[in-house]
Amino acid sequence: MESRIAKAVGLKHHPVALVLADEKPEKALQFKPGKWSCVMFMFANAARGKTAAFDAKTYGCWGGGVGLGFGNAYVDFPGGVGCFAHFLSSGNAGWAKGREVAQAMEGRAGKEFTGNFLEGERYVKSPALVEQWIGEIPMTEIPSRYVLFRPLAEIDPDGPTPETVVLLADPDQLSALVILANYGREGFENVSIPWAAGCQTIGILPYREARSAKPRAVVGLTDISARKYVRTLLGSEFLTFAMPWKMFLEMERDVAGSFLERPTWRSLQESKP
Repeated sequence: MESRIAKAVGLKHHPVALVLADEKPEKALQFKPGKWSCVMFMFANAARGKTAAFDAKTYGCWGGGVGLGFGNAYVDFPGGVGCFAHFLSSGNAGWAKGREVAQAMEGRAGKEFTGNFLEGERYVKSPALVEQWIGEIPMTEIPSRYVLFRPLAEIDPDGPTPETVVLLADPDQLSALVILANYGREGFENVSIPWAAGCQTIGILPYREARSAKPRAVVGLTDISARKYVRTLLGSEFLTFAMPWKMFLEMERDVAGSFLERPTWRSLQESKP
């Protein structure tokens, strides 16, 4: 399937469709069971034209398991939700259970993870705020075995319906997408920028929007850890713009006759360095 939006805004990378499936395509990229890695690394490969697959044993990391819809994977974090809450905030070195878990992991975890486990990533001020966030994020159990990342061009309009379509946009393109998301709708808040992991802003948060009476698009890749992992594959200038499938189709229809065919947008594109 070709995208009118992608052509109109001049995307550099493939739009990526998230598809729920019970079978995976041949030659799909997939993490090895139990191997730690970042889901957004696979997303970057999909944006470059490849297909990736995830299941309940190959989602890469605990946040990735949550982000793709494999339930509350934080319970499987070393030391459970409590240690994860300290990991994301102030670190585990300051409490007894955290130190015990760190000692048990000694020699089995990488240097970067061990450092962050003990000293904290410091993305949230306190463990209590992390636990509140976990309670609010829309934990999801998908009804299929796999989540697939597929280039939109490979999606058969008569095949399974994607859950989400994700575009990689630079600042000018993101501006255009925000305008287009509001173009045919009442109100002015039809796009959300939540605080969440990169995979969560293309997975469970757009999944939730799809169930809403007034679904919104979700801007993501504001997760600086994920940005570090994808930079060599994608470049440094992009954010994600994820739309539930029905919203994507709505925006596709709205391209014709919109500002994307007018001189202001065209001159902005033509003046890029």
